[in-house]
Amino acid sequence: MTTGVIRGVTVAHQRATVDEIESATTADEETAVRDLLTRDGVDEAFALQTCNRAEVYVVAESAAAGRAALDDFAPDLRDGAVHEMDHETSLRHLMRVAAGLESLVLGEDQIIGQLRSAFETARGAGGIGPVLDPAITKALHVGERARTETQINEGVVSLGSAAVELAARQRRLRGATALVVGAGEMGRIAARAFDDAGVSTLIIANRTVSKATSLADEVDADASAVPLDATADAATTADVLVTATNSPDPVLDGDDLDDAGSTLVIDLAQPRDVAPSVSSLDDVDAYDIDSLEAITDETREQRREAAAAVEEMIDDELDRLLDSFKRQQADEAISTMYESAELVKERELRTALSRLEAQGEVTEAQRETVEDLADALVGQLLAAPTKSLRDAAAEDDWTTIQTALDLFDPEFGDDSQPPAADRPREGMDGERPPHAVDRVGDE
Repeated sequence: MTTGVIRGVTVAHQRATVDEIESATTADEETAVRDLLTRDGVDEAFALQTCNRAEVYVVAESAAAGRAALDDFAPDLRDGAVHEMDHETSLRHLMRVAAGLESLVLGEDQIIGQLRSAFETARGAGGIGPVLDPAITKALHVGERARTETQINEGVVSLGSAAVELAARQRRLRGATALVVGAGEMGRIAARAFDDAGVSTLIIANRTVSKATSLADEVDADASAVPLDATADAATTADVLVTATNSPDPVLDGDDLDDAGSTLVIDLAQPRDVAPSVSSLDDVDAYDIDSLEAITDETREQRREAAAAVEEMIDDELDRLLDSFKRQQADEAISTMYESAELVKERELRTALSRLEAQGEVTEAQRETVEDLADALVGQLLAAPTKSLRDAAAEDDWTTIQTALDLFDPEFGDDSQPPAADRPREGMDGERPPHAVDRVGDE
C-alpha cells in the first residue's frame, strides 16, 4: 500500500550555525538511515548531510508516530536551530533543496548530486519505499528542470566558487600560490575557479593522491598533488587555501600555520578542517561557510527572478505529486474493495452452480449466464463506491476511504466462512482493518 506520512527534521544554515549543523551530523547517511528504520512505526527513512545541512525524514503510519521517531534528533540544540516538517512541507522542502533554493549559494549545482547520492545510499540501506521513492524522484526532477529551464544557476554556483570569489576580494590571485585541501566535488570546483582566476601555482592535497593528481591534470596552472598528511607543509607556501575534506578531525591547526606568513584560509568542510585556534594568528585571515554570506546575498539578488519562476515550478510539481499520491491511495482502496467482492462472488457462484447442478444438468450457456450475472452485479454494486472513493481522495476525505475499507474487509470473503445461504445476513464487526489508509499530512 502507498500509505504513510512523511515527517522531516532539518538543521540548516538558515537557522543554525556551523557548529550546530556539525552537532546534528551523524557518522554518515547510511548509519542515520539504518538507525531510523529500527524505530517503532518507521517504514521508510532518508538522510541528507552536506556542509550546510543535516536533515532526516521518516515515513510512518501516522504523523504522531513520525514525530515520536524523530523526537531525539539533535536533542542538544536550541529550538530555533531545528526545523520540523509535516508531510506536505517535507515534500516541498525536498524540491526546494534539489532546486538550490535552500542552498547558501542560491541555485548551486552541487546539491542535486549530493541529494542523488544520499537517495542511492538510503535505497541501499533499505530506507526507500513507495512513499519516499516518488517524493525524492520528483525532487530530483524539479532540480533538473530548474537548472535547464531557468537561470537559477548562472554565475557563482557553489560554495567552492564562492570561496574563490571571496579570496579574490581579499587577495590578488593572479600569480599567487593556492592550496586546495580535498579533491572531492567542492575541491574540484575550487581548483577550477582558482585556475580561472589566474593563480600561478596550485597545490592539491588529498588522502588519495591519485585523485588529486587527476584533478591537477585538469587545470592549466602549474599544479601538483600531495598526500593529505603533507597539508601543513604545503600550507606554509600558500598565499590562499581552501579546505573541503570529509575528515572527522581538523587537518590544520594553529601550530601548522604559525610560521606560514600572510595567509588567507577558507574552510568549507563540515565538520571543520581548520581548528578554531587558527583565527587567533596575526598573519592568518580565517573564514568559514558563514563568511560567504555577503557573496551569496549578491548571488541571491541576481537570481531573484529565476527563483520566483522555480517557486512556481515547485507549486505545480507539488500539486502533481500530491494528486498522484491521492490517486494511488484511492486506487489501492478500490482494488482492495474489488478483490474482496471477487472473493465473495466466486464463493457464492460455486455454491449457486453446485445447487443448480444438484437440480439437473447445467449447460455451458447457462453457466456463462449465471457467471455474467454475478460479474454484472459486482460491477454495478461497486460503481458508485468506486466514484465516491476517487472523489473522496481528490477532496482529501480520507475518513470516507477508511470507512469503505472497514465495510469491505477482505476477510469477509475468506473461504473459511459459510456461504451466504447458510449464514445470517448481518453487518461487519466494525473493526478497523490493518490496511486502512492514514490521511496524508494529517497533523
